[in-house]
Amino acid sequence: MQETIKKVLSGSFNKKKAFMFLLTVVVTLIVWNLPSSFFGIDGLTVVQQRVIAIFVMAVMLWLTEAIPAWATSVSIIFVLLFFVSDSSFKFMQGSEGEYGQLLDSVGIMACFADPTIILFLGGFILAIAATKSGLDVWMAKTMIRPFGHRSENVLLGFLLITGIFSMFISNTATAAMMLTFLTPVFKALPANGKGRIALTMAIPIGANLGGMGTPIGTPPNAFAYKVLNDPTGMNLDISFGQWMAVMAPLIILLLFIAWFLLIKLFPFSQDTIELEIDGDMHRNWRTVVVAITFVVTIVLWICGKQIGINANTVAMLPIAVFAFTGVITAKDLQDIDWGVIWMVAGGFALGLAMNGTGLAKAAVEAIPFGEWSPIVILIIAGLVCYFLSNFISNTATAALLIPILTVVCEGMGDKLNVIGGNSTILIGIAVAASAAMCLPISTPPNAIAYSTGLVEQKDMAKTGILVGIITLILGFSLLIFVGRLGIF
Repeated sequence: MQETIKKVLSGSFNKKKAFMFLLTVVVTLIVWNLPSSFFGIDGLTVVQQRVIAIFVMAVMLWLTEAIPAWATSVSIIFVLLFFVSDSSFKFMQGSEGEYGQLLDSVGIMACFADPTIILFLGGFILAIAATKSGLDVWMAKTMIRPFGHRSENVLLGFLLITGIFSMFISNTATAAMMLTFLTPVFKALPANGKGRIALTMAIPIGANLGGMGTPIGTPPNAFAYKVLNDPTGMNLDISFGQWMAVMAPLIILLLFIAWFLLIKLFPFSQDTIELEIDGDMHRNWRTVVVAITFVVTIVLWICGKQIGINANTVAMLPIAVFAFTGVITAKDLQDIDWGVIWMVAGGFALGLAMNGTGLAKAAVEAIPFGEWSPIVILIIAGLVCYFLSNFISNTATAALLIPILTVVCEGMGDKLNVIGGNSTILIGIAVAASAAMCLPISTPPNAIAYSTGLVEQKDMAKTGILVGIITLILGFSLLIFVGRLGIF
């Protein structure tokens, strides 16, 4: 409160965000207290109406960014616990027949330690260890060397390396690292040439596309992966290796297409580039530990299903090894992107609320999705996700859409087989979220690239729209194909 007062007195208080926050509170309270008949859902319970209000709150806060995105997730979990759970205030509870099914408070809190959260933590820990040991720099230097000095080939090298890194390491961290490597390269290029734009845009494009390659690449992947593998839900038992076997070839193809587009849109005026990447790998036993653990973890993620170990369990390997060897210290844990962890946990909690109270099922039954063509549902869902993800966090977009589409998929049953089944819809949402890269605010890698001052918004929009549309077309086509083959 004192900090808020100081901001107001100093004039740094954001009046627009404060207004949007108050508007969100008012709208949420109105929805909370509307007559149930207003929603047009037969048998809507009190608890379900509260979840609708919480959903509206989440949408408004994520859209307006009145508070940070992770804080919205915290708010979702808080309101669910205090007003919709079996541990809520007494005056908020009632008989199940009168109020509806209350949520299990332990289940809500368990969203913080969901196995998919551990999967993400494992990825973050690997990234921190690789940076501390200098292994990431050594890998980048080693991987870029085969591309030589020809400008177009260097561009391809940065696209491919960024994409590969982003499969296993935060795409934000990857973009920041790769742009650091480009700084000395820019000095060798003409100040007024378009080659700088091409190289700068290669980083966010590579990072955004690469994130689709594994379940840990981006948070939207994690949402889809969790729902598809939930033992109490779809239980499709899709492994880390299966996901990667399907998506990695698509990413490589998209990166080559992006390379072609960047060369055509922003041609180099200089034939060759001299690369000088500073930094080196630390030569000590800890680096050996990091390298071996990195390789073993990735191999187990890819092949673990064959020996009975799932990807979530494998994620504990780097966490445990780096903890007891001292490679990662308590101070290093501060470098984990806890905001993303909170975002994912909040999205899980929102999905739990919509499904656990029966709201999603009741809402879907009120809309005749069963009469719709599966391909129409896929296209509409994908376009809505793509549009929203360009303006708000793709994590937030996936958190809003996937719980609803999960119930839509279950309600349509075998009708979805014509487009490859449930996996096509849900993984399609993850693909659409990653394809959204038109604006500096669309993704953190875009924002990092834009902050260099080398890219104008029109350049980002031009390449982002082209790459995004191609990604949607090829991504959805591939998912339909592999779904009908029964691979997913």
